[in-house]
Amino acid sequence: MDDNKNHNRPKLKRKSKLKLKEEEITIVDTNIARKAVFATAVGNGMEWFDFGIYSYLAVTIGQVFFPEVSGPMQLVFAFATFAVAFIARPLGGIFFGMLGDRLGRKKVLAITLIMMALATLSIGLIPAHASIGYTATVLLLIARLVQGFSAGGEYSGAMTFIAESTPDKKRGFMSSGLEVGTLVGYIAGAGLVTALTYILGEETMLEWGWRIPFFLSAPIGLIGFYLRNNLEETPAFEAMQESKTEDDNEESVKHIIQYHWRAILIGMFVVFFYIVVNYIVLSYMPSHLTAVLGYGESEGLLLIVIVMVIMIPIVLLMGYFSDRIGAKKVIQGGLIGLILLSIPAFNLIGSGNTLLVFFGLMILGIFSASFQGTMPALLPSLFFTNVRNGALAITFNISASLFGGTTPLLVSWLISKTGNEMVPAYYVILASIVGIVVVTIFLIDTSGKALRGSPPAVEEKAEIKEILEEPEEALWWNEEKKEIQERIEDSSEDGK
Repeated sequence: MDDNKNHNRPKLKRKSKLKLKEEEITIVDTNIARKAVFATAVGNGMEWFDFGIYSYLAVTIGQVFFPEVSGPMQLVFAFATFAVAFIARPLGGIFFGMLGDRLGRKKVLAITLIMMALATLSIGLIPAHASIGYTATVLLLIARLVQGFSAGGEYSGAMTFIAESTPDKKRGFMSSGLEVGTLVGYIAGAGLVTALTYILGEETMLEWGWRIPFFLSAPIGLIGFYLRNNLEETPAFEAMQESKTEDDNEESVKHIIQYHWRAILIGMFVVFFYIVVNYIVLSYMPSHLTAVLGYGESEGLLLIVIVMVIMIPIVLLMGYFSDRIGAKKVIQGGLIGLILLSIPAFNLIGSGNTLLVFFGLMILGIFSASFQGTMPALLPSLFFTNVRNGALAITFNISASLFGGTTPLLVSWLISKTGNEMVPAYYVILASIVGIVVVTIFLIDTSGKALRGSPPAVEEKAEIKEILEEPEEALWWNEEKKEIQERIEDSSEDGK
């Protein structure tokens, strides 16, 4: 008992001396924050335009590159190539994530954008299977791997950048702008594919029209690159760089996993349900409507586009609510809704009545928006500033690779084997049950608070006085930081 008391005494002593200086508090320029949100969202929209057009052209791509198989299995092959990109995502996430913690957030975001644009352009240039045989399939796989590698650094880097560039009390709302970019990218991709299919016809689309969306990625990528390259670095990263000493070591992947494993595990389970719902609603459903339910390609895509347009203000609203009542409550509401209403939603989608199909899709879209509006702020808040980009990249991309890229493939394969059109509903319910357990028991809501490892970020100078009166509340993460530091010191003494 005495040993334990002696061990705990230094912690109590240090806690009583906790101080926060006025100059340490970041006053965020709202105009710069809005510019950061816009530029990051535009770039992210471009990334998901590239990724999205593959999803919306999955049926056509299956016919172009896998003509030797037919029916539902052709869709399985097309989504298998979609899933291949996720093999490279963890590698890209680790590479660009660690690079972002060393060189800065903005440089990495510019690099990933250019890589994605070039890889997407190259898909449009690949000859069909009928021209060069299986070489076409190999080239498609290589292009998808490059897409996956760049996407590995993109989304986690974009979340980190926005979360670190916004005031604490508006982080949820402003960060939800990132997912608006995602939806706009998907809408642009789906809208373009729908328009081309309507104008050119399905035969011409199969012959050469499918290439046009891939060609357009190059000029869009240049616009996104320009916007991102003219951004300022995040205040949190700059403050961390200024406080660094020569004795501070760069964090390694081993260090991140060894001392931040709990946050990584929680984050991976959170990403699991988020990514499953997201990919079923945004990536898989167009092909489900066409290949499984027999809708025309244009009709199915048009329904998805309308749903996504309506989702945009809902995503922003969910981000706003997360700042007011907490992201945890918003997410719990979305998970409960999916558990209760996924089966009715898919019954509506399978009804054959266009209006009922739309309502079924809207049910899924609304609950998906509860995650899209909260995750860009919540996920970066799980990690300390010095490891945020790298830890988030590891967390997000491993989970996204295991469950995101495989979701359309797994669902389409199970439907082909069982003939049961309700498979997507069962998978969404399973993911939501896992999610409600993890979020309720393990997730600490930090909405409106400073990011781990950073002093508070405010919008108005008047807010500083109140913060200085309660430094322990402002630096709520201090005890957690000390615990990690003590574990690092203990490991050093043990020679580990």
